[in-house]
Amino acid sequence: METLIANMPDAASDRHSHLVRPQEMEWQKTRFPGCEAKTLLFDRSSGLMTALMRFAPGSVLPDHEHVGVEQSYVIEGALVDNEGPAKGIACKAGEFIWREAGSRHAAWCPEGALILAIFQVPNKFFEADGRVVDAAGQDWDQTWGHTDAQRAGR
Repeated sequence: METLIANMPDAASDRHSHLVRPQEMEWQKTRFPGCEAKTLLFDRSSGLMTALMRFAPGSVLPDHEHVGVEQSYVIEGALVDNEGPAKGIACKAGEFIWREAGSRHAAWCPEGALILAIFQVPNKFFEADGRVVDAAGQDWDQTWGHTDAQRAGR
């Protein structure tokens, strides 16, 4: 399993616990304006990712589909469904929301937010030109089509 373990240069393959210190990590900009991330765990082979996500007030995470289950715990602010079947549902500080595989929506953070997010597989983002990409803007099928969750869905 090729796994990125944040902030662990001395990580040994035989360890079972991996301590991550987010307070010592830098926020990384994403391609979405007002959205930054600290990746706590990332497994390239499966797509599993855990990240702290920070959204500026008014930030929007555009039209996307959850390929696997997505789990979000809102630490500060609120995460609001801006489009899709759950439009208007707001998950506020201290609340938890999870979304089923195959769910699709756009999300909005009207007052900004700090969220702990767990993804089984990276989301599919639907571009205006018809492309389907991941959060980094890479072709989703080429980058993530190998994942177990994707194979199970075929």
